[in-house]
This record gives sequence, C-alpha cells and structure tokens, in this order.
Amino acid sequence: MKAQTVLAVDIGAESGRVMGVHFDGQHLQLEEIHRFTNPLTTLNGTLHWDFLHLWREVTAGIAKGKVFDPVSIGVDTWGVDFGLLDKQGNLIGNPVNYRDPRTNGMMERVFERVPREQVFDQTGIQFMPINTLYQLMSMVETGSPQFEIAETFLTAPDLLNYWLTGAKVCEFSNATTTQLFNPRTGTWATEMLDTLGIPTRIFPEVVQPGTRIGVYEGIPVIAPACHDTGSAVAGVPCQTDNYAYISSGTWSLVGLEVNEAVLTPAALAANVTNEGGVYGTYRLLKNVMGLWIVQQCRATWQQSMWVDVGESVDYATLTKLAESAEPLRSLIPVNDPRLLAPGDHPAIIRELCRENGQPIPETKGQIIRCVLESLALKYRDVLEKLLALAGRQADVIHIVGGGTQNWLLNQLTADATGIPVETGPIEATVIGNALVQLIALGEVQDLQEGRALVRDSFAIQKYEPIS
Repeated sequence: MKAQTVLAVDIGAESGRVMGVHFDGQHLQLEEIHRFTNPLTTLNGTLHWDFLHLWREVTAGIAKGKVFDPVSIGVDTWGVDFGLLDKQGNLIGNPVNYRDPRTNGMMERVFERVPREQVFDQTGIQFMPINTLYQLMSMVETGSPQFEIAETFLTAPDLLNYWLTGAKVCEFSNATTTQLFNPRTGTWATEMLDTLGIPTRIFPEVVQPGTRIGVYEGIPVIAPACHDTGSAVAGVPCQTDNYAYISSGTWSLVGLEVNEAVLTPAALAANVTNEGGVYGTYRLLKNVMGLWIVQQCRATWQQSMWVDVGESVDYATLTKLAESAEPLRSLIPVNDPRLLAPGDHPAIIRELCRENGQPIPETKGQIIRCVLESLALKYRDVLEKLLALAGRQADVIHIVGGGTQNWLLNQLTADATGIPVETGPIEATVIGNALVQLIALGEVQDLQEGRALVRDSFAIQKYEPIS
C-alpha cells in the first residue's frame, strides 16, 4: 500500500507538538514536525493559558506538515479546562488554568446544593478541585457576566477543533473529565447543572472518538480521544485484558480499561474516576500528582543559589543522585494539595516530612528518592483499590508517556506492586491519537490490530519486581 501520513496535534501542560505519523501497512513511524511551548500568563491575579499562542503554533505545525500530504488531522490536549463562545462564535476571555486558586472552597459550595453522593452518581468522576465543575461554580459564585453572553462551552481541544473546522461539538473522552457528563444517560448532567445554576444551554453535542468533525484547508479533521490520557491508553501495546496502565508524565494516571463506568458506593468511597475511553470503554482510574513534583524541584533548584558552579540539575542527573540515596528513608503523601500549585517543592517536601515525623531530606538525591518512592507506593495503593473495584487482576502494568524515561521510577513501581512492568512507547498519546484516525479512515481494522501494530513498531522495555 502507499504510505499514509496523519498529523497528531498533542498539547500537554508544558509543551505541544505536531507530529507526523507515517503508516506503511505494517509499521508506524513518528516524525516531529513542530514543537512549541505552552506558556502560562498571570493577569490581574488569574492564571491563564495563552490559547492564541497555541492556535498560531498548531496552524504553523500543520502548514509544515502539508509536505507529507496528510490524510487527516487529530487534536488532543489536557482535560478539564475550557473556553466560552458568544453567539457570534467569539472566545469570551482567555481560558483559565486549572491550577488557578479560583476553585478554592468550590467543592463545598457545590455540596451545599448537590450532595457529594449525588454528584458522583451523576458523573462518576473523582473529586478534585481542578475539575471543570468547580471552575464553573466559581463563576456562579462570583456572578460572572460571561454566562450572560455565553452561547457555547468547549473544552480545550474542542476549542482548537472549532477554530480548525467551525464545528461546535465536545468530544466524549474530554467531556467526561469535566465532572459535568452523566455516564448513565450518555448526556450532560443537566439536572445537577440546573440545581447549581450553571446554564445548560451552553453545552453542545457530544461526539465519539473517530468522528470526522470537519475539514481544515482540505484536510479532514477527525476527533481522536481528544483527552491526552484517552489517546495514551488507546496506544497501550497490551496483549491481555488483565492489564493496568500508568500514563506517566506531569500527572500520573493509574487505571484500568473497563467496559462501563463503576458507580458503586465503594467507588465513591475510593474517590476514583470514570473517564471516557475509545470504542465504548471507560478508564477507571485515579490521578496521582506525578512527575510534576520532580519538575518543580528542578525548577526551584535552577532558579536558586542551591546549584554549584557547573553543577547539572537535568533529569538524568537527578535520577542518578536518587539511585545512590538511601532507600525508604522518607516518604510523603504525594497528593497533598500543597504540591498542586507551582512553587518551592523541596521546601514543601521537607515540611511534609517534618509534619509526619519522617527524616527530613536534605540533599537533592534524598529529595528525589523520597518523591519517586512515594509515587511508587501510591501507585500500589491506587492499583489495589481499582482492581478490587473492578473484580480484576493485573498480570502486567504498562507505563507509557514521557515518564517511561525515568527508569528508577519504573523499577520502583515493579518492586512496590510485585507486578511486572512494561514501558513504552514514550509517545503513546501521539500513537493513540493516530490509531483512532487510521481506524476511522479504514487503514487499520480495529483497536486490537492497532495495538499489535504498536508493539511491532516500537521498543518495549521490561522491569521484573525485585523482592
């Protein structure tokens, strides 16, 4: 067959890129076409994304990718954040970053009107202050005038898809991250939204992954799993149904692929989430703070005087220092809310250890070892809960994403869980994005064939538990 190229636009919390994914009928090959930053801007005390910058970079990348005569385009981004359009289709204000403190106290305000149990029953989503529900509730509480003129709600990737095609739709996997979508009815949770005073008229049609939503400059635009974790899970090269996954990066998403949302009282008590997947699946998972903590430690050291002349604080060096540090000396609760915002994470880690009676880590190696071991033990705790809820076992844990490059965390995860770990591909999000496009185009038969294709195309590394 003639080689086909699809363009995968993948934007994370730190950066974005436009990738060419070439398919010759037997193997996939990736080619980076354009990479760009995803900067944050604080204006009048509010933390914003710069979506006009993202739009410029996305279109610049697509323009470069035209040299490959691409057969389609797919966009994925992070979840929960959104933009509002007026009746003329114009963006009302610049989208706010989920780490902005406007959601402080909003969970409690929601629960005053809709009990926690009912919120979970209608959405199946874990309770996190970053969720879209609490962002919108903050707008209700402050009497935001944006609601008076808003015509359409679009999540982050849906906003870019709208600018590409003119289609005002929300893709399923990303819609479910908002805690506004009801998996029982397959529609927006309008009863809850009405009770909270959030205008239901702004929520558009929800479309499934694989839907062709329009055309940009003659190229079909296909919705993959527009949530980056949804695409990452689609790209997992599993060979068995009894697998768990960790999408490892700024966040760690620890989960299972299931056929329907788990909305039991036990799931509520465990505060797990049911996010939409591809082809009728759900992702039963839980968010763990992830390598964000390491990123913030590194950023602090880069900006401080605690770096000797000529000393490197790159990730590989920090991991090597952690390898040499004493094991299981100090542990922290990695999902502590103080670790959510940008800041001096080494100081926060020392304070957490002080509060919990742990030896206070002093060196960079001790601090990073503390973080990585705490993450691995948190993965074990989360995975045990998920497997019990689903009535499943896991024969293997697939770790995908940029975090696969941290070999020490991979080994610690195998050791902590007692389950073999397979890592790779690093670019699972891009690959899953591309697979859904190729299936929609008829180039790949189904997801099972696509995952076998991933395994044949990219290196997989194995880590056995060390007792």
